[in-house]
Amino acid sequence: MKVKEVSDLVGISVRTLHHYDEIGLLKPEKLSEAGYRIYSERNLELLQQILFFRELGFPLNKIKAIISSPSFNTEEALLLHRKMLLDKRQHLDQMIRTIDRTIKHARGEIQMTNEQKFEGFDFNSNPYEQEARERWGNEAVEESKAKMGRMSKQEQEDMTKGMNAIYTKLASLRSERPDSDEAQAAIHEWFVFLNGMGSYSLEAFKGLGGMYVADERFTKNIDKFGEGLALFMRDTMAFYAEKNEEA
Repeated sequence: MKVKEVSDLVGISVRTLHHYDEIGLLKPEKLSEAGYRIYSERNLELLQQILFFRELGFPLNKIKAIISSPSFNTEEALLLHRKMLLDKRQHLDQMIRTIDRTIKHARGEIQMTNEQKFEGFDFNSNPYEQEARERWGNEAVEESKAKMGRMSKQEQEDMTKGMNAIYTKLASLRSERPDSDEAQAAIHEWFVFLNGMGSYSLEAFKGLGGMYVADERFTKNIDKFGEGLALFMRDTMAFYAEKNEEA
């Protein structure tokens, strides 16, 4: 399907689909000879997932990190969406009941306590983000954090120095092509370093690189070593994973 056909089918704008493509959230299957975006059935399934997450209040960067995770499972996601929507329906029903009672209270038909006036309001952060992260976040990231937490202060300092040294080396190479020998040698050091803290498969390593760009917290910290480093590492890690997977 062309982008306009997808737009008409789904009810979102062509501009939104272009934006999803530009940020790497939903890349079309291919481009036609005339340069038109062509979407496949798989693209439509992924778009459905994206829109479910959007409906439930997830920001785009979080959605991208979730659906690009190597452990992401479509059926599990659908079951979680269903659970989320049932909970949301229950929450909305409670809000409607509060509105109905408030109308009656304003008419003098009933009396409401102060507590009853605010039943249904919830200003906490999205309760499903953590559950989604636990299911589809990079498990190796959490394993690494746990291992760091068990280290002595000196061990943590040595680990941080080693990490910063690799970041600095990669930052000095970010003008090179991600597939250059120098970039690949440096990213191999990063792969070995990470596997000293956790357990990263090549697929998980590639997924982690995607999170460096999808999650602004990663990007902000990594780019302290040089603007654009997170993007460079993502591309370099992806090439490294794909190249060594074939080997």
